[in-house]
Amino acid sequence: MEILERIIAIILPVFIIIGLGYGYARYKGAGVKADMVAVNRVSMDVLCPLLVFTALAGKDFDVGQNAWLILAGALIALGSGLLAWPVARLLGYDVRSFVPPMMYNNCGNMGLPLAALAFGANGLSAAVALFMACNLVYFTVGIKIIQKGHPDHQDGSLKFLLSPMMLAMIAGMAFALLHWHLPPFLFVALKMLGDACIPIMLFALGVRLLDINFSSWRIGVVGAIVCPLAGLMVAALLDGVLPLNASQRGQMYLFAALPPAVFCFMVAEQYQQEPDKVASIVLLGNLAALLFVPVGLWLGLR
Repeated sequence: MEILERIIAIILPVFIIIGLGYGYARYKGAGVKADMVAVNRVSMDVLCPLLVFTALAGKDFDVGQNAWLILAGALIALGSGLLAWPVARLLGYDVRSFVPPMMYNNCGNMGLPLAALAFGANGLSAAVALFMACNLVYFTVGIKIIQKGHPDHQDGSLKFLLSPMMLAMIAGMAFALLHWHLPPFLFVALKMLGDACIPIMLFALGVRLLDINFSSWRIGVVGAIVCPLAGLMVAALLDGVLPLNASQRGQMYLFAALPPAVFCFMVAEQYQQEPDKVASIVLLGNLAALLFVPVGLWLGLR
């Protein structure tokens, strides 16, 4: 019961911010959506990359110690997408809208706090490893899936590697591997900007809820179920294969049970890839986390 109360305490603020965004959009009218385009662009080009960089560079991150866990995170992300693909085909959903959110879960603004609560301060290093693995899969395979059919966004591989998010991951890993440290005042400034990305993304999601219709709620329910179930299925397969210690095993199951990330909506907004449907998947997925995250914790802490 105590774990459930802690999970609710983390998830509830998410829905409060989403609700504020929706209420503001209802009050101001549909023109707010156009105003948010520039805000979303700043979030994707500056704030979110800083969130990734500070998460990697600001921790005592040991790549060797977390190598198997990084592999587990990458395989869960890839496996979830693979399992979600036939579901999308069967139900007639656009693969570009449905599959990428199944591959990129809320391992940042939900996964990191949950890991700290469940496994203590030492669990943050493992959570950052999973966060990096998930980002690596999404910003390679996931983005390529979304780009298919969008000729205006067909980037070459080299240009894609130079995207702000990939550069932030590379820089963060370099700082972690070489044990570099920014001056505290500079790191704090960058971290403050990165942390600002989380409420802005949630607020933007609330604004987008104005466009949700009945069909969007249907795909949202399916996505909310498929994402954690697919992740937990892959984690169960990996459980008997990878040499994970008890703490890493618990982290793997918690990671697998997380809902789709809010950032998936931001990407859908940028590519105009049915952002209303992706918003539904994200919103209902985070609501379903009240059920699936305790399941993931129970499986990992047995």
